[in-house]
Amino acid sequence: MKKILLSFLITIATLQADLVNAIAILVNDTPITLYDIDKEMETKKIPKNVAVSKLIDDILYKQSVNKNKISVDIFDVDNYIEKLAANNNMNVLDFKSLVRQQQNYDQFREKIKQQIIHQKLIGKIASGKLTIATEDDLKIYFENNKEQFKVAKVLDVVAYVSKNKKLLLELKKNPMLQSKDIQVQNIEMKQEELNPQTKYILNTTPVKKFSAIFAQNKNYNMFFVKEKRDITIVTFSDVKDRIFQAIMKKREQDYLKEYFETAKITANIKVLR
Repeated sequence: MKKILLSFLITIATLQADLVNAIAILVNDTPITLYDIDKEMETKKIPKNVAVSKLIDDILYKQSVNKNKISVDIFDVDNYIEKLAANNNMNVLDFKSLVRQQQNYDQFREKIKQQIIHQKLIGKIASGKLTIATEDDLKIYFENNKEQFKVAKVLDVVAYVSKNKKLLLELKKNPMLQSKDIQVQNIEMKQEELNPQTKYILNTTPVKKFSAIFAQNKNYNMFFVKEKRDITIVTFSDVKDRIFQAIMKKREQDYLKEYFETAKITANIKVLR
């Protein structure tokens, strides 16, 4: 009797496992399982219909990448990182060091890789099909989005320095924390006097927020930005290239959205369960 019961339970468990791994949808013969859908719903906290749509979009995207033979190697990633460093007026070693202090560097490189794949795909499928932004387009964007180009000449910050990184992490969670192993100083900092690393950190940290923790002079450092004063708008010529990139990125996104909406309509999608 026990053997029969055990056999029955094993059969039920096997059937349940098969059901979880069962194919729910085929997208041009690429399967989406019930498990894939459940995982997407749980991970993204989204309803089933949104999860299914997202999974279909992801498959169509990957199929398009493969169809257009898009590939990215380590040299593509390294070159991209070098450009990021140059855009922030930093050398590559300092930039990499700063990134490592703020996030997992391997994950950062993977994000860069996916960005390059995206750019190469756009180059393939949208080549000659996008309207290039003109000088008038750039000026209109600048006039309508001046909030994006404000820079503070003076920043009032609280600087924290410690040999112990964990103490600064604890301070972020509990601003009332006091420790003899943390040096605290109120500083007025002028934009024109900042080194590239400090400028990057402070300009990307909102008011009333802690900055990322970074290493400098054999210590761990962190800022709390109290106020940004003497706000000025950078000149059009200084941000002209950035505006061009922003406009073209938006046009690329719009084109890709339309492209994949069409791909979804023409794809061979079979709903099995």
